[in-house]
Amino acid sequence: MKAEAKNNKESQPAVPVGQRIQREIIAWFWVALVFLLINGTIGQARVIPSGSMEDTLLIGDHLIMSRVGYDAGVPFTNWHVPLWRNPKRQQVIIFKPPFAPDTPDYVKRVIGLPGDNLDIHDGAVWVNGQMLKENYAIGPSDPAPRGSAPPGYTDLKFPYRVPDNCYFAMGDNRTNSYDSRFWGCVPRNDIIGTPVMIYMSLDVGQDAWQSGQIRERFFAYANALVHPSIVRWKRLFRTF
Repeated sequence: MKAEAKNNKESQPAVPVGQRIQREIIAWFWVALVFLLINGTIGQARVIPSGSMEDTLLIGDHLIMSRVGYDAGVPFTNWHVPLWRNPKRQQVIIFKPPFAPDTPDYVKRVIGLPGDNLDIHDGAVWVNGQMLKENYAIGPSDPAPRGSAPPGYTDLKFPYRVPDNCYFAMGDNRTNSYDSRFWGCVPRNDIIGTPVMIYMSLDVGQDAWQSGQIRERFFAYANALVHPSIVRWKRLFRTF
């Protein structure tokens, strides 16, 4: 019986090299398709490059972002469509800056909803006549200096009514945040998701996390392997 089984195994024709290559290509095609589906509709990773959201988010925090219900798009392109969910007040959101959609995404906090009347004075934000309680904010809240709007935009005047399908977003670090005070509201179409969890946090200089700094980022990760003390272990797996 063993000899017969051995003979049957030996008699089976070998799979041609071309067919094996074709199978590998098809398998990797499905892997890539699943990756693009997850990346475009479910979640993505982001890293915080600036201190505009301190102390909620620190430079070097690595986030998992959820797009579920907010946005769907083609990865590595600017093509995307908004979905059915809308952010709530004081929720942290991730969006494409309306004045420069080809630049890296921004992370800010929703302060004003469509139809809200906002004012900023006495170091605080006022929504519909009531002072907004913001235990997360650092520094006084002040309007943007005159003449600081980006090209093509005008200085925002307060009181300000948030237009329909728009959201007023600000960074938690009020003295170090380039936000809606400078360039106006965020259109709903530009909001792509919300952070879900911090999966890694490295206490490394700001330069490593700027767009295009591949070499510096590689050295930051390598340094974390050699010197694990730069990992902010207590921040790992924090959820929003």
